[in-house]
This record gives sequence, structure tokens and C-alpha cells, in this order.
Amino acid sequence: MAATQEKTKKNYLTAIREALDEEMERNPDMICLGEDIGLLGGAFGVTEGLMSKFGTHRVYDMPISEAAIVGVGVGACLNGKTVMAEMQFIDFISCGFDQIVNNLATYHYRTAGEVAMPMVIRGPAGGYGGGALYHSQMNEAWFAHSPGIKVVCPSTPFDAKGLMKAALRDKNPVLYFELKQLYRWSAIDEVLPDEDYEVPIGKAAIRREGRDVTIITYGQNVYHCLDAAKKLEEDNIDAEVIDLRSLVPLDEAAIVQSLQKTSRAIVVNEAPRTCGFAGEIVARISETAFQYLDAPVLRVTRMDTPVPWAHSLERYVLPSVEKIAEAARSVCRF
Repeated sequence: MAATQEKTKKNYLTAIREALDEEMERNPDMICLGEDIGLLGGAFGVTEGLMSKFGTHRVYDMPISEAAIVGVGVGACLNGKTVMAEMQFIDFISCGFDQIVNNLATYHYRTAGEVAMPMVIRGPAGGYGGGALYHSQMNEAWFAHSPGIKVVCPSTPFDAKGLMKAALRDKNPVLYFELKQLYRWSAIDEVLPDEDYEVPIGKAAIRREGRDVTIITYGQNVYHCLDAAKKLEEDNIDAEVIDLRSLVPLDEAAIVQSLQKTSRAIVVNEAPRTCGFAGEIVARISETAFQYLDAPVLRVTRMDTPVPWAHSLERYVLPSVEKIAEAARSVCRF
């Protein structure tokens, strides 16, 4: 009997590319907009091959103007298109902020539900790679604050593909934060299903079950939290790790269910502390799960400073395995 051929594992970047390719095949009304996404295939290669396969009438190399990219995307949606708009780095999404929060996010409401805005705005985000202040941001809280926009942030190849498919099939605008440090990190490669699938927006995943403390996070911090959970075993602390995957809508039920078991929580994200999404999670816990708590909920976040270029300083201002472990020890000692 011939040996069964082992399926190839896919990385995070390839998972996103496959989702875009398959959705372009499935939906003839889908177009892609962005800087250098066509001939170059994107700064990181996420859109490589799409222009040659689908043509210049569906994959557009745009001027260096995020406001124009989003504005053209809004107009395309109004004319029946599904749009993927790439920000070459998520840091520069601020240049398109007005179009996103005042036009894209509000059209469905302004038209009493008659107009859909099926647009996904995606781009590389996050630190830990020496990108410094202009190429290391996590600015998800800006958009979580804008009604009408969904916000997702996958941490695995499986989720990266499934969430992208779900986002491109949604009739509402979705901001899709992808972690550039995860793009080609082979440690998280995995075999993806041959069949079509979606990961539902608004559903968290339990990455590690535990009984003593709940660690709530998303993005590349998931892996820092899992490493911290291993360290905590040395102190006989059994940590549960929740990967939110979706910030808006937020899976509050998963958080509450975990806290009913552990009674303690910390929240980890790499955005700045002040007005960051971690604070929103802490507030939700206070409103919906206070009765289950045996200790204050702590945050582990980036300091309120731009991300430095020097690796030593970058590590100093961003969440780390040791910072996460120490916060967990603190709430367990309370």
C-alpha cells in the first residue's frame, strides 16, 4: 500500500493569499485596491499573482493615498462591488481615517439599511520587528470606537484564512489586522482544510484551558501568553488563554464563562495603555462578571510611548512573556 502523501503546511501569509484568491474566484464582483498590490504583489507578497490571474480591471495599483484608496472603495461598494483595500502598513490607515469613520462606517445607518458596504480593509500591523514608530502600530481601538465597523485580528493560519473569507462575505465593513511578524513564522504553520470554510466573526477561541487565571489577548500576543502560561506552571498556576480573534463584535460570553471558572483575569495587548482596547475589556468584565472576581483585573500593554527602533527599547515598552507571567502571579497572590 502506498504511503499517504503528507499535506503541506501553510503559513499565515499564504493563508491570507489563498483566501483572497478563492474569494476572487467565487465572487466576480470583488476587486482589490492598494499600493503596489498588483505588479509587485504587495510589500510582503500577500497579493502576489492576483493581478496576473484576474487582470488589471479587478486588481488596481493605487496612488500613495490611503484616503483615495478607501474613497474609491466606498464608491465601488455603492456600485455593487465587494472591495479588498490594502494598507501597505496599518500605521498609515490614519491618512484614510475620515473616509473610514465618516463615510464607510456610516452608510448603512444613513440609508436606513438599504446600502451595504462590503469592504475589507487589511494591512500588516504590530511591533516586535524593529519597525519603529511608523511601522509598528496597533491602532485597532480607533476603529472599535466607530459604530458600523467590525474589527478582527487573527493569530493562526487557519483563522487568518477563515476570518478573511468571513469578512469578504460580510455586508458590513471589516478592518482586518494581520501581524507581519506572523507572516512567515514557521512555528505556527498548519495544514488548512481543502474544503471551503469560514471562521465566524465574533467568536473567541480557547487556546489553553486552565483553572487559576484567565489571560485574554489577541494577535501575536497570543504566543507570548501561551509561553507565559508554561512559565506559570513552575509556580503551580494553571492559566487559561483566550484568543479573542474578533474585537468587534466581542465574545463576552467566552470571557464570562472562563471567569466563572478561574475568578481572576489579566488582559494583554500591544497597543498603548491609555484608551486601548484592553481597557474596554476590563470595563466589560466589571459590568458583566464582577461577581465572579476574586482579584482586580490587570492590563499588560505597551507603554504610552511610540515604539522605539532599538530592539532593547522595543522589548522594554512592549508586553513580554515575563511581564505577562508576573501580572498573572500578582492576581493569583491577591
